[in-house]
Amino acid sequence: MNSTPACPLPAIEIAIQRLPNGGGLPLPAYVSEGAAGMDVVAAESLTLRPGARHAVATGFAMAIPPGYEVQVRPRSGLALKHGVTCLNTPGTIDSDYRGEVKVILANLGDDNFEIRRGDRIAQLVPAVVQRAAFAEVGTLDATARGAGGFGSTGVASASEDPDGAAPAGVGSLAAMKMRRPGD
Repeated sequence: MNSTPACPLPAIEIAIQRLPNGGGLPLPAYVSEGAAGMDVVAAESLTLRPGARHAVATGFAMAIPPGYEVQVRPRSGLALKHGVTCLNTPGTIDSDYRGEVKVILANLGDDNFEIRRGDRIAQLVPAVVQRAAFAEVGTLDATARGAGGFGSTGVASASEDPDGAAPAGVGSLAAMKMRRPGD
């Protein structure tokens, strides 16, 4: 089996400024060949108590190119092992923001969580931004789902139902007439 490069697209260049509180810390970096996110470290030490949240300093600021954002995402190991995650996930750092990057961490676990300066606390993932323009209309086109939201499609898959029937109020994709371009 042939393997493909982990990053088939050219890298974008993001200017980064180390702030005084970031001296001696590593800048965000990929830690494996296939990593999607760059690990970012804390520029401060603190105790995050159960139920608490804190905007943890990173010691750097960035100039993200127009047309891009950088998303802040949790580290899976912190979430699974300690119940520590990022709030506002994924967080967005806009291309026109020039302040210090901070990571909003929350302790959803039962024990205090110690963050030491230099600990890896989150991941940064650059992403292309697609801008949109809203077009106000009087009515929207109909869909099988309609206005159903927040759990309206249920949690069980069709294969879990011994009769193969969809839950009440949920349509089957197989029963839907698909429109083709030009219809």
